[in-house]
Amino acid sequence: MDDLFGSKAAPRPSSRRGGGKAYSAEDIEVLEGLEPVRRRPGMYVGGTDAAALHHLAAEIFDNAMDEAVAGHADRIEVTLEEDNLLAIRDNGRGIPVDPHPKFPHLSALEVILTTLHAGGKFSAKAYATAGGLHGVGSSVVNALSERLEVEVTREGARWRQVYARGKPLTPLEKVAEGVRGQGTLIRFRPDPEIFGPLRFDPARLYRLCRSKAYLYRGVRIFWKAAPSVVAGSAIPQEAEFHFPGGLRESLEAELGEEADLIGGIWDGEATLPPPREGLPPGRLEWAIGWREWGEPFLHSYCNTIPTPEGGTHEAGLRAALLKGFRAYGESRGVKRARDVTAEDIGSALAGKLSLFLAEPQFQGQTKEKLTTQEAARLVETALRDHFDHFLAADPARADALLAHLIARAEERLKRRQAREVARKTPTRRLRLPGKLADCTLENPEATELFLVEGDSAGGSAKQARNRETQAVLPLRGKILNVASASSEKLQQNQELRDLVEALGCGTGRHFDLSRLRYGRIIIMTDADVDGAHIASLLMTFFYRELPGLIEAGRLYLAQPPLYRLAHGAEVHYAMNDAERDRLLASAFKNAAKVEISRFKGLGEMPPHILRQTTMDPRHRTLLRVVVPEAAREETAGLIEQLMGRRPELRFRFIQERAPEIEELDV
Repeated sequence: MDDLFGSKAAPRPSSRRGGGKAYSAEDIEVLEGLEPVRRRPGMYVGGTDAAALHHLAAEIFDNAMDEAVAGHADRIEVTLEEDNLLAIRDNGRGIPVDPHPKFPHLSALEVILTTLHAGGKFSAKAYATAGGLHGVGSSVVNALSERLEVEVTREGARWRQVYARGKPLTPLEKVAEGVRGQGTLIRFRPDPEIFGPLRFDPARLYRLCRSKAYLYRGVRIFWKAAPSVVAGSAIPQEAEFHFPGGLRESLEAELGEEADLIGGIWDGEATLPPPREGLPPGRLEWAIGWREWGEPFLHSYCNTIPTPEGGTHEAGLRAALLKGFRAYGESRGVKRARDVTAEDIGSALAGKLSLFLAEPQFQGQTKEKLTTQEAARLVETALRDHFDHFLAADPARADALLAHLIARAEERLKRRQAREVARKTPTRRLRLPGKLADCTLENPEATELFLVEGDSAGGSAKQARNRETQAVLPLRGKILNVASASSEKLQQNQELRDLVEALGCGTGRHFDLSRLRYGRIIIMTDADVDGAHIASLLMTFFYRELPGLIEAGRLYLAQPPLYRLAHGAEVHYAMNDAERDRLLASAFKNAAKVEISRFKGLGEMPPHILRQTTMDPRHRTLLRVVVPEAAREETAGLIEQLMGRRPELRFRFIQERAPEIEELDV
């Protein structure tokens, strides 16, 4: 074949270099229907892990919530059955079952469940605001379910159809006539071929039901679980959620009784103008507080969808608060108000923000971040006027808030100044690990460092702590056993390096107690076998690498409760089974029914309970770790036997003491 310049073109090679198979049109696959979802589930639900599994539940739940927010439903039932079956029912309009005009041989129901990008939310005709936007939610759930059953009640009849892995097993059948009411029931089991042995977590679904009810006051959500599913957990078998107080009620419940708020909670709602011509107006609801101490948080939502990574609606909130505080400071002649930044406001903020907006734009199918640019302006404009009125209505409260934020700004400027000095003084550089939530007080004798297992427990501890005197360092699971590890492994272990850097006093021959950054080091792990193992590993580390810290009496063990016992207004906490039984026989002797909850771990414990029982110096119990002078040799031998490199010594120890064990908590 001649090329454009008239010369002969060289023949193309018939195979890849190295003799590989030829690349031709036969290698081009065209995936039809829902096959792309099963081939690449990560594109649609973010992966095949527990978060992706529960995203399936959220997709169906969001469809029911969209019916409620649109004013067509006021009841949603969520039932977790045995064998990993989840059923979600609403009393909305019911999915249409008549033939689809574009596919007359299919019902609209089958089109929705088997076709990507098919739904009623691409325009504002059926829904003014909605969480489902891409028309893929129901079909993706269908594709990734081993079995899915759908029942639709509308116009006096009930219809039913069954699917398996996205394909219809039965035709759409009318199973009853003369039926009252309306609504949709979807019951499905995630496919083990996709998600393996993962199962729905009742605690996670229970929290989802509660949070959705907070977000829309006009809905009642009913939770029910099979007895075997919630056996041994604190999750009730049945519950009803209805919160007329909306976000304010949600924030009050999360903060607990000891909220330590400055000026109380500022809450309200506002109607937003349409983001553009032709769209319906939006709505905004908020509940905001500022805390003297405790970990800050802002939980935001758009059309009842959680946006954990924030987005433009959060940016609008922060802009409104910052401009409002600065304007108020200027009106009061407080020049230092100009030093306050959004960082200072956010460092003390505890809040909830819920936006309802037509045609929002999210980052990805999992919708973790709102990207609608117009949302920032709409939220800022709506909030600014309300916030100015809030500050002007109570100058004493507003002055206290402003003074607190100015103090935060001064702390921030001091820290920045200290970092600049440290950079200029190479002999005294201190690099703190990023996971460390440090305290603000610089006096080591008055401060404490809590070592906790995992980010979940770390999040609870950060919310429960006293920011001034208590620091929190989350560690990732079980740390390295230093008694059986080589020095090279010890130096390469990031968790232990973070811990040493946080302490600041060095290890081994470089240990210097005068450089210790905290007066107390407190190991705070779950009150179970795994927690005890992690505490043992940490004590072994301190015994081997920082024995001077133990000798100085600086190492402690926190004592979190294992049980909460309640009868009416009377509440007690028990550290173990024996204390639980003692309380039942004494404090609750005459109680007809005692509610007993077992804490699964620190991450499941509400922050105000963790603070009250385990972290508040006024109420907590600490065990100091000591090595008596007379037992030094025995202690060294025991640690070598139990934690050292010779497993036969541990096996012998277990064999010798096995007959002494009466009960084993596994």
